[in-house]
Formats: sequence, C-alpha cells, structure tokens
Amino acid sequence: MWSRPVGWLLDRVLYRTVVTGRFNVPSSGPVIFAGNHISFLDGPVMFGAAPRPMHILVKKEMFTGFLGRVLRASGQIPIDRAGDRSALELCRHMLDAGRCVGILPEGTRGSGTAGNISNGVAWLALMSGATVIPVAILGTRIGDEHRDSIPGLRRRLHVSFGAPLIVARRNGESGRVSMDRAAAEIRAALAGHVQDAVKSTGQSLPGDSCTGPRPMQRRQEEVAGTPADHH
Repeated sequence: MWSRPVGWLLDRVLYRTVVTGRFNVPSSGPVIFAGNHISFLDGPVMFGAAPRPMHILVKKEMFTGFLGRVLRASGQIPIDRAGDRSALELCRHMLDAGRCVGILPEGTRGSGTAGNISNGVAWLALMSGATVIPVAILGTRIGDEHRDSIPGLRRRLHVSFGAPLIVARRNGESGRVSMDRAAAEIRAALAGHVQDAVKSTGQSLPGDSCTGPRPMQRRQEEVAGTPADHH
C-alpha cells in the first residue's frame, strides 16, 4: 500500500509525467503490463503511472542491501536471467489470482523500439489468459544520454497505456508455434504503440540501439523470460 504513494511522488513531484490511455486498463482481472525499455527508471515510472498496482520482474542482483529490502517490501519479483522458471510460475499464480504483473520484455535498456522481445511475456499471457497492455514510456532517457544517466528533476515524461491485447493458443497449434506467434503479436502491438506515442507526444526515443542478448542467452530467456533490467 505504501509503494503506490511513492510511485505517485516519483511521477508527479520529482518528474512531470503525462499519462494517457488509463481507460485501456481493465479495472479488474489479470493484466500484464509490457513496457519498452530505455532507462533504469522505466519500471518505477510505469508502476507509478498505472491505475492498478503491479508486481514487476526485476533482476535478482538488485535485491541486495537497502534497495533489495525496498523492492521486496513493495512486492517486486526477483528473477535470475540465466534461467528462472520459478519466477514466471510465481507471476502466473499472481495473474491467476486476478493481479497485475509488469515486465519490460526487451530485457535490456536500448532504443526502446521493441524490435526484439523475450518469449517470457508470451508464455505468461498464454498460460494465464491475462490481458496484455502495451506501455510506451518516453522521456526517461533522451538524445545521446548514457544508459546509466538519471533524468533531470522535473523533466516531462510520457507514459501511454495502449489498446488491450489477448493472445490464445489455436486449435492444432503446437506449444512452440503458439509461443512464437504470441510473442510476435505482443512485439508488434508494443512496437506500434511506441511509435504512435512518439508521434502524438513529439518525444523522440534515445539515439542508441540495443544489440540484444547473445544467442545462448536469448535461448535461455525464451525459457525463463526477461525481467526489468537495471544494469
């Protein structure tokens, strides 16, 4: 309960966050928030802007010291990016209970175009039947700012919640085909929504691009899912 006001403070006091599309988020039932990833602040900003509380997947290395205690106390979920089906299973149980989960499926900070995403978000969507909401996050990093840079206080940020998407397995379709198709549908929805948000807000994406994980790492992430990344 205390983490919601903290999210509001981040979005409304420390930064000037313009939020659109809240009406796209179902008022009840399981929801997966899938956001693009350009800055380490994306997860917290998405958390504060959402009309419903969520549990965000965060790499386990962040769960140390004071920050780790804060993350656990606010209900965030540690995940081992080398392979962690247990974390996805925990998310599935939360979704089955009608709760919300947040994931940044690009896996690492980059240009935020959602050119590539992990299959973890597709697995969660297929297994839970949850509504997927693409989330465009803009302004947390701009121009040629370094990936580790902190946005200046009172910067205008934009968070846009897109049209809901539901993916389901089709009759006669194998699990792998379903997973790949669902991931492609979610990627297309997120990438398209990000571009729409760029056009409507006039806020461009940062100039650098993400080359993506190495082949073996990518294969592991297809099984384990990719968490919100803060490195």
